[in-house]
Amino acid sequence: MKKNSVLFVLFILPIVAYLFFASGVNSYTTLPTVTANIPDLGNWESLNNEKVTLNNKVTILGFSGSEILKNRGNLFNLNQKIYQRYHTFKDLQFVMVCPLGTQQDIRSIVDALDEFTDVSQWHFVFTTPENIAAYYKQLHLVEKLDAFSGTPNVYIIDKKKNLRGRKDPKEYKEGYNTFHPSELSNEMLDDFKIILYEYRAALKKNRNATKQLLKN
Repeated sequence: MKKNSVLFVLFILPIVAYLFFASGVNSYTTLPTVTANIPDLGNWESLNNEKVTLNNKVTILGFSGSEILKNRGNLFNLNQKIYQRYHTFKDLQFVMVCPLGTQQDIRSIVDALDEFTDVSQWHFVFTTPENIAAYYKQLHLVEKLDAFSGTPNVYIIDKKKNLRGRKDPKEYKEGYNTFHPSELSNEMLDDFKIILYEYRAALKKNRNATKQLLKN
């Protein structure tokens, strides 16, 4: 009996624990859609005079607010925990929607990031607080913008412009708080990996389909 108990603790219990945690809300192979087909960005001014669109891109979308310098640590957290790890993924972009009048503040932050980061996948667009509020409303989120047209949360948008997150009531998550590095390193990183897995699986499927067509 004692031997069986030892075997249970050493071999069976870890498997049971793994299966328990693997059946959890965020151990799925797809990440649920929180808001389907969100609108594309408006024809707004961008920091580098480029057209920024959500079409056919995996996007980390944020709203900086007018107090961006005060909250610049949030951007640095996101840069360190997520951006630097994945920015070479060619179909990924980080887009921040910012109030008009914050261009110089954003420029100073980008210049600081540029000292140790390739900032080519960072994009900043500028529009009025009214436009920001109207656009954000169309995301149909529980979290609201603050009085400065910003939020510490960022959102995962897939290539079809679906806002993805966790819909289970016990751990509902539509965005990821950049003020907390641990949330970026854990919840956001876990969820972001699912999106990348989906993308790579679709890419592999397309490649296999192309090979099959070439054979025929």
